[in-house]
Amino acid sequence: MIRNCFCLLLLLCLMFGCNMGQSSSSGAGSASGERAHESSDGDGSCSPEDLLCMKDSVRYAVGYKVTRHDGYTEVEVRDPWNEGKLLQRYLLAPRDRPLPEGMPEGVVVRVPMRNIVVYTSVHSAMLDELGAAGDIVGVCESRYINIPVVKERIREGLITDLGEATSPSVEKMIEIGAEVILASPFDHGSYGPVEKLGIPIIECADYMETYPLGRAEWIKFTGLLTGRNVRADSLFRQTEANYLRIKALAENVEYRPKLMTGMKFGSPWYVPSGESFMAHVYQDAGADYLFGYLPGAGSTPMSFETVLNKAIHADVWLIQYNREAGMTYDALKSDYSPYSRFDAFRNRHIYGCNTNSSLYYEEVPLHPDYLLAELIAVFHPQLLPEHKFRYFAPLEE
Repeated sequence: MIRNCFCLLLLLCLMFGCNMGQSSSSGAGSASGERAHESSDGDGSCSPEDLLCMKDSVRYAVGYKVTRHDGYTEVEVRDPWNEGKLLQRYLLAPRDRPLPEGMPEGVVVRVPMRNIVVYTSVHSAMLDELGAAGDIVGVCESRYINIPVVKERIREGLITDLGEATSPSVEKMIEIGAEVILASPFDHGSYGPVEKLGIPIIECADYMETYPLGRAEWIKFTGLLTGRNVRADSLFRQTEANYLRIKALAENVEYRPKLMTGMKFGSPWYVPSGESFMAHVYQDAGADYLFGYLPGAGSTPMSFETVLNKAIHADVWLIQYNREAGMTYDALKSDYSPYSRFDAFRNRHIYGCNTNSSLYYEEVPLHPDYLLAELIAVFHPQLLPEHKFRYFAPLEE
């Protein structure tokens, strides 16, 4: 369920659940075009042994703030649905030292984290990226996890499947000695009986970030939690450099193909709103996203007729799907015959991403540079003629 939910969230705009609201977005625009702000962390004096220090400040993410104190680090996670309020305050303290006196009210987390329970595949991927997959002891809905090292540890019995993310097994959490939980929060959401265990629940609101590099920058928070802050800073700097370099390729393109995305999901057709994560990637890739005028950072439900009226003459159509075999034009028409009325269908300009056979959902939040390069190769193939596709491919007949 988590992967399916994450599918809808990410595809329909950062993951971004249907009309979940937009995160607060203070801060001035940077020269790169990404929104940036300074956090009070990181003065460049960190040593590799300092688990509580980030060498680099938080410059793109608006959802959390890091402040260093004597003996602990304070991380404030902003409430994406209530501007000016905190979702949670975390007090990160080394696990091998006594707690400092005079700490403010907040959730104490001993770092580096050990015996981690992870609710989502994307956060499992983030831990793997940092080299901390060995600290995962439990996951929810393992059938939706494609990360090789995590799948192998599940097969070996080193990671326990705790069941559905909406109601994980409390008994199993106790049995495996879970010390901390990584979960994605929802507006007015609850974690049920798990909250009574007294285990710190890290509410990872990264999916509510509206800018690609802002989303990716949450790896720095995870770096602090795992004691891999130096590696996290390095990984993000590389992602940032790649994204800005690739983005520059399409900044001055004269032709911007008209873009439509997605498919019907039940009765409505959800499209990413104009301030969403995906809308920003489409813009950076040199596309004219046809629904970029919609306000908000979530996704907007529309009728098929409304989408058809707006996007019937779209040049390119991007879809994501989850199937054993690749999507074809015949299969798409079989799913819903009016799809064939779009010019992109008639002109055979549909590109599909089969999330059953790719790590799209796991990789894109951490590596928006991968997706940006992919989309530029679709929209402007002359700019990246040697690109090897990892997510999208033209639909076959």
